Amino acid sequence: MTPSGLPAALLSRARAAARPQVTGVVTGAMGLTLTVEGITAAVGDLVEINPGERPLLAEVVAVGRDRLTCMPLGTLSGVHSGAPVRATGRPLQVPVGEALLGRVLDGLGRPVDGGPPLASRVSWVDLASQTPHALSRTRVEEPLTFGVRALDTLVPCGKGQRLGIFAGSGVGKSSLLAQITRGTDADVRVIGLIGERGREVREFLEENLGAEGMARTVVVVATSDEPPLVRLKAAFVATRIAEAFRDQGRDVLLLMDSITRTAMAQREVGLSAGEPPATRGYPPSVFAMMPQLLEKAGTGATGSITGLYTVLVEGDDHNEPIADTARSILDGHIVLTRKLATVGHFPAIDVLESISRVATAVVPPPQMADAREIRRMMGALRDVRELIEIGAYQPGSDPLVDRARDLAPQIEAFLQQPMGESTPTHEAWAWLQRIVRS
Repeated sequence: MTPSGLPAALLSRARAAARPQVTGVVTGAMGLTLTVEGITAAVGDLVEINPGERPLLAEVVAVGRDRLTCMPLGTLSGVHSGAPVRATGRPLQVPVGEALLGRVLDGLGRPVDGGPPLASRVSWVDLASQTPHALSRTRVEEPLTFGVRALDTLVPCGKGQRLGIFAGSGVGKSSLLAQITRGTDADVRVIGLIGERGREVREFLEENLGAEGMARTVVVVATSDEPPLVRLKAAFVATRIAEAFRDQGRDVLLLMDSITRTAMAQREVGLSAGEPPATRGYPPSVFAMMPQLLEKAGTGATGSITGLYTVLVEGDDHNEPIADTARSILDGHIVLTRKLATVGHFPAIDVLESISRVATAVVPPPQMADAREIRRMMGALRDVRELIEIGAYQPGSDPLVDRARDLAPQIEAFLQQPMGESTPTHEAWAWLQRIVRS
């Protein structure tokens, strides 16, 4: 609230409406950018092109002495030189609040599910937000369950942790996200579908999530045919909605599919704005944007945002620039492999290549010892698999390998889990303990 007693967002809109209306004109359009003259605006502010007749919103991305460089939040079709432009005097604002639960929004925070309007039932906040200071964050000490046995026991997650799901295309990232959404004990789920195929969105909502999964979920969608700036904004819109719930003291699960397509959208924006290409064609702004987005998740003074970000590795190369940068920022990674997916192993999680950096903080020592023992056996069996396949391994050579071979069917059954099944954490740990004690 402001000293006048009015909400800050309402006062900001009132001030913008009271400003004298000054109109500029479009002087050029090239690629993804527009040049505008005759008005003044700050970087990040919105302008309206052709105000009054199906206005097109654009964001100011650069300012010069007498012109603005803007990027449209829609198609440029119909925009011509001399088209009138009006400055709105404010940045992009997004809705937040309980009324968003169960709703599907576009990349700019507008409902696209045919439901009732949001205007009177939500609060509106600026998309830009302050990232919690490092010393104001609480430590990650409480576990967050996903209902997926392999994750809850061998790659455990804590409330406020940020994990990457690394995989090539078609290996089961979206299916795993849907299973986690249904099985998690988080208060609120926010899902950002960035650069998805249009065909898959409805399938994901109706088949993978369903009515039960949508009840406590907000979905933000920006399909692959949307302008790059809309796809980029969608990632920040989903994060901003999650931040608002966290500020209420809620434990939020933020799932974003995918951070790679968000980086690709930033690449298109950066190159169109004149940035030089650097590593594999990605301009420097991509590697500046990623920590700005990913650091917004995590714990705050109250509440938490647990972030799960899928990373689409090009050609199954887990060391390509986006994957490598994401892994260096995040608090752990889950690796899905095509080798497991092609033999029907779901979820296709390569446990030995996956790691949670907060595991010891959220799992009691006895359970952690059981998880380590399973990893030891899996690692020992992996090291001699080729010898076993060619018949060169002699039973009795290594007691750990012999035990791992005996327990391999039980471990395999534990790690595989049908798509619609959710296992309570205490049952998962009891199952794991039975295997170790065998």
